[in-house]
Amino acid sequence: MAANVRLRRVGMFPLSTVLFPSAQLPLHVFEQRYRQLTADCLADRSEFGVVLIERGPEVGGGDARHDVGTLARIEMASPLSDGRWALVTEATSRFCVREWLGEEPYPLALIEELGEPQLDEPVELLERCLRSVRRARALLSELGDTPALPAEPDLGESPEEAVWRLCALAPLTSLDAQRLLVLDDPAERLRALEGLCDALSADAGRLLAGG
Repeated sequence: MAANVRLRRVGMFPLSTVLFPSAQLPLHVFEQRYRQLTADCLADRSEFGVVLIERGPEVGGGDARHDVGTLARIEMASPLSDGRWALVTEATSRFCVREWLGEEPYPLALIEELGEPQLDEPVELLERCLRSVRRARALLSELGDTPALPAEPDLGESPEEAVWRLCALAPLTSLDAQRLLVLDDPAERLRALEGLCDALSADAGRLLAGG
């Protein structure tokens, strides 16, 4: 690690899902440690980190975690009468955990924020990937597994944001989503997403053809 790398100490929220930058994630916070994390983030308007659990449960600790995750900020917070929270969060940027610091009062880590290169590929790559995501969701909707894509999905205001929103719209497993999250090159990420969606479409097509 370079000497001039700036590390941040942040509270962490390990989950069994992957959160892509620019995506929103509703959270129901009931564990005491994450109630405290929520209160601390609201008090100083700070972000927290979301990482995918590699092995183990979401509740109670003792889990193994992936190191590349996403920072998230709280957009809406509704306290419930018994101390729980209903949150709407929005992801901002990726990071890599450089050191886990402990579990009290909640998981803490030193993180390095990861840069986001520009997408230097023709718009045709984005459009082709959108067609692949749309096709996969349309076929899976016929199997009753996922709804079809809206006619005009909101892909944000920049090509880089569109890449992440396509990732969030695709019907991926958590592990496949994590594989996309760790890729630094947005063009490479798009090509990987296209391949995953084409494979899903092929599988769904075979299932539909077989009745």
